[in-house]
Amino acid sequence: MNSSKTEKEVAAAQAAELPEGEFTAGSLSDAADIHYLTKVNAKFDKTEGQMLSVTVGEETHPVVYVHCSFPHTNKRMYLSVRTVENKEIGMIRSLDDFTEETVQLLEEQLHIRYFTPEISKVISVKEEFGYSYWEAETTAGLCRFTVRGGGGHAKLVTPVLLLVTDVDGNRFVIPDMSKLTDREYRLVELCM
Repeated sequence: MNSSKTEKEVAAAQAAELPEGEFTAGSLSDAADIHYLTKVNAKFDKTEGQMLSVTVGEETHPVVYVHCSFPHTNKRMYLSVRTVENKEIGMIRSLDDFTEETVQLLEEQLHIRYFTPEISKVISVKEEFGYSYWEAETTAGLCRFTVRGGGGHAKLVTPVLLLVTDVDGNRFVIPDMSKLTDREYRLVELCM
């Protein structure tokens, strides 16, 4: 083997020697071309406009967003850092690999992105022209929002948990449908 070959070239050569359909862990990550961000190769900052930016090597991305990879409930591992155009810059394996200051910045962005008030009381739901107009008491206070009819904008995620996504992409959750009053249940059921 030539010593001037890169790690990717070596992994590709090794993968080529494997029987069809078999992969090594290295060849799979190379195939996916995952670039992991660490405290060594990435520096996160908050901009004047309170957005998150990242510098990776010599390249600065002035505005980035942090997305949870599957499962969405784990907000500490396998976080995708993306540009405004939704192009992945890199993946964070674990927040534990970063300084406390950086962790605070990233957690703040995750909290904003995945802010999901819980609906504690459904006051009214009115349907008109393919939209439903909701008024509900939530953990974020009294909310009024509009939901498109059809298309799974109000869907059961578990047998009792309902996720509602409004026309602006905001998410609301009813954690336990069985705790709704009969009246509330009938109002919500029309939108499912």
